[in-house]
Amino acid sequence: MSLFDLIKLAVGALIGFGLCMLLYVPAAVSDAREAEAARLTAATNTAIGELTNEADRARVNRRLCVERGGVYIHQTGQCGERPAAIHG
Repeated sequence: MSLFDLIKLAVGALIGFGLCMLLYVPAAVSDAREAEAARLTAATNTAIGELTNEADRARVNRRLCVERGGVYIHQTGQCGERPAAIHG
């Protein structure tokens, strides 16, 4: 095997490695973000469940709803979607 062949092989390996990293790293980051979001949601739900006062629970749920862009419906204690703006 000549020196030129070894250089071609090394360059090909580096290009292949680079392509693998370009495909793998974003997927790994996305998976990590999803796992972290799920963990935080579970921790939030656990903390809300541990609140002993119903009024405290309602305040926390309302705040979470508004922070996520929803509209808290006091009668049902549920988070609804914000209505679309009316354009004239």
